[in-house]
Amino acid sequence: MPSSLKTALVFSDKKDLQTAQLLGLFHQAPWAKDRTLEDAKDMLRHTDLILSAWDGEHLVGFGRVLTDFVYRATIWDVIVDKAYQKQGIGTEIVQRILHHPRLRRVELFWLCTRRPAFYEKMGFSAREQTGMVWSRSKQIRQE
Repeated sequence: MPSSLKTALVFSDKKDLQTAQLLGLFHQAPWAKDRTLEDAKDMLRHTDLILSAWDGEHLVGFGRVLTDFVYRATIWDVIVDKAYQKQGIGTEIVQRILHHPRLRRVELFWLCTRRPAFYEKMGFSAREQTGMVWSRSKQIRQE
């Protein structure tokens, strides 16, 4: 049962979360539903910073950052449990990332999203840069 008060949630930047709990969040999202436990463990090992939201022992939100801690940081995998959405948790995760002490020198945060309106409310803009992507799976299919 979701907490009715956002203030009851605890936010953490510790990397010692249970990967199975994270997989439970991932499996709620179409873009992450096929992720595996082993891949998620590897991903966490190679992630520079995570931000998680907890309702007691229940992981209800997550976001992560890859960065050089000076010039660039990329925000990935911001996700909130479906039962906890529309309470500002995703916004709080992103704000805590943007203002995290370890990231205070970063001059540009970048992200990929299928929900631009959510991020535009926090000052992100699609007009600043053009992004490109190379897909391993698409390259394999072409060969």
